[in-house]
Amino acid sequence: MNVVAVPGDMKDHKVLVYALSTCAWCKRTKQFLKDKKVHYEYVDVDLANPEDRKKIENDLRKWDCYAYPAVLIDGKRLIIGFKTDDLKEALGLR
Repeated sequence: MNVVAVPGDMKDHKVLVYALSTCAWCKRTKQFLKDKKVHYEYVDVDLANPEDRKKIENDLRKWDCYAYPAVLIDGKRLIIGFKTDDLKEALGLR
């Protein structure tokens, strides 16, 4: 799976963004995290090979998630959509 790391000063949480390369909300979510200097990783699901894509979709289905972006924080909390207030609260941002 092609996971891309985006460096940032804030490394308190493990943040993984499941996104689509053409999704405006996904791009805004990634930019928000970058602007807040959050270290995170992302995968553009639509660009993944068929095997990886199926695995990702199965993993997200366990969370009852069928939309993007989906932000997994510490493997415990999934935030679906571009929700800055939820991201700020979950990551301890201002």
